[in-house]
Amino acid sequence: MPISTDRFENIDEEADEPTPGTNPHKILSFLEANPDQAFTQSEIAEETDVTRGSVGPTLVRLRKSGRVDHRGKYWRISDHTQSLDDAADHAGAVAASYEEEAFDYDEWQAHAVDPRQDRE
Repeated sequence: MPISTDRFENIDEEADEPTPGTNPHKILSFLEANPDQAFTQSEIAEETDVTRGSVGPTLVRLRKSGRVDHRGKYWRISDHTQSLDDAADHAGAVAASYEEEAFDYDEWQAHAVDPRQDRE
């Protein structure tokens, strides 16, 4: 099935996040919801309804892309992915807090420094 040129140009951008409903999305969503724990493949299969035969290969692909970490028989969301998610959450909260505060332009203007005053 052909795709549009616009869609073709954005393929690399779409590859960053798994499509909702896919095995990678289900597994990442589960692990992101439990960032302080690590799980076996069997536990991940039980919690995500992804078949056991698909969990292993999906986790390997996610590990190669740096999204999950693996030690022994346990898997968890990677520190890098968790850090990015935490930073995005923090940035969103900061932006939202600024939107909730009333901005008094007159007060700001009264405290603003005129750059021409520094030249005197």
